Amino acid sequence: MSGAVRVLVIGGGPAGSTAATLLAREGLDVTLMEKAVFPRYHIGESLLPALLPVLDLLGAREKIDAFGFQFKGGGHFEWGHESWDVTFGDLPGWEADYSYQVTRADFDHLLLEHAKSQGVNVMEGVEVKRLGFDGDRPRSAVWASTDRGGEERQIEFDYLIDASGRAGVMTNRHLRTRRFHETFKNVAVWGYWSGAKKLPAGPRGAIAICSVPHGWFWGIPLHDDRLSVGLVTHTTDFKAKRDSGLDLEEIYRAGIEECPLVADLLSSAERISPLSVEQDYSYTADRFSGPGYFLSGDAACFLDPLLSTGVHLAMYSATLAAACLASTVRGEVTEQAAAVHYDETYRNAYLRYLLVISNLYQQYQGKESYFWEAQRLTRRDCSDADMKQAFTDIVSGIEDLRDAKVTLEVALEAVARAHSHMVEVRREPSAPAAASTQVGQDELTQARFKLFNSGKMGFPSPGQVRPPGLYVVTEPRLGLAYQGH
Repeated sequence: MSGAVRVLVIGGGPAGSTAATLLAREGLDVTLMEKAVFPRYHIGESLLPALLPVLDLLGAREKIDAFGFQFKGGGHFEWGHESWDVTFGDLPGWEADYSYQVTRADFDHLLLEHAKSQGVNVMEGVEVKRLGFDGDRPRSAVWASTDRGGEERQIEFDYLIDASGRAGVMTNRHLRTRRFHETFKNVAVWGYWSGAKKLPAGPRGAIAICSVPHGWFWGIPLHDDRLSVGLVTHTTDFKAKRDSGLDLEEIYRAGIEECPLVADLLSSAERISPLSVEQDYSYTADRFSGPGYFLSGDAACFLDPLLSTGVHLAMYSATLAAACLASTVRGEVTEQAAAVHYDETYRNAYLRYLLVISNLYQQYQGKESYFWEAQRLTRRDCSDADMKQAFTDIVSGIEDLRDAKVTLEVALEAVARAHSHMVEVRREPSAPAAASTQVGQDELTQARFKLFNSGKMGFPSPGQVRPPGLYVVTEPRLGLAYQGH
């Protein structure tokens, strides 16, 4: 089969299905190619409430609600010597006051089937082998069925959304622009348990996030009475344990023994899956868009499982890409302006999480430190009692949907930049040690510098005053608009 389409989407995960559905609903001819045949397993079960407005745009919220996923009211942190709750119901002015703990095989399958129902031409079990270019612009894709002996075929397109996840068709095979973080070099080991106790603290259906001396644990309750339990530890610590003769099972079990909350949850439970392991999963591309293409979700970047940002950034970036592309096709903005807006907005959302997660890993000074950093990243005049709200807004994903201007303390950062390129982090005995003792301070400093303007996504809260610039709008149709001039 050869032919031409308006938009080719590579990847059928949350990023690909979201972008494809939104573009099809805007009347564009969209073909989506997915290597796997759904449903297929994927890690990343804990979602943020910022996806609810996106599900509404997709017309898929009722389908997700009806499936019966585990309700998620927030998170419970036990970090170092302190504990606190993040409650989504505390989000002022937002109806997005809950989320889901999901089995990704089911969640992703629902979104992909919904894409089909909205007019997307979905092709499962096909792999994009390589892309053809006109200068720097991708124009065609050679693909083949994943069945052995599949014949190679070609498809031409006007625009490309690469949502191919870690495979990174554009970044890994063509641009060669993916780089791995010095800040996060972690290993995740996880399994699924049956018969676990209910979390005794936190909002209903909360994820548990607990630090241990050499890393941290997640505990995610699922609708089918399973508990997903994962240990995240730094590569150096993991390698040292393996070199000492410990196998994967022993490392995982030893971590559980160091975490009283998780140990109690699993005291009468049985693990019903083999252990899985992932490493070197924190990376970013040098740019997220270019002539005729957008990198969405994990194809562009992935940070860390600590704040469950993966699906949020996937669907957020896909919505942004669809809005940019729809307005470009309609001639409302130039292709270059849309690409610049996409890159800056998506990168700012990603950088904000980079700083918050780095603060949790590297600057253990107590929860007030995390709340203060979050308040600084939202640039709000908050009382001490209100600083927790800024933290909640960021870790729920809502801050990415606000129209805000962020100006950080340039003088402070100039002082920080004047210090040595690498800094030694001093750990408290019980502080989390999942990140490297040698931190790329320059990377964090540059992130703070780049956050002069936050992501200008739509869905403003009532009465919010928005500064001039391009914004995502949803009425009368999805796209970009200049506002505030």
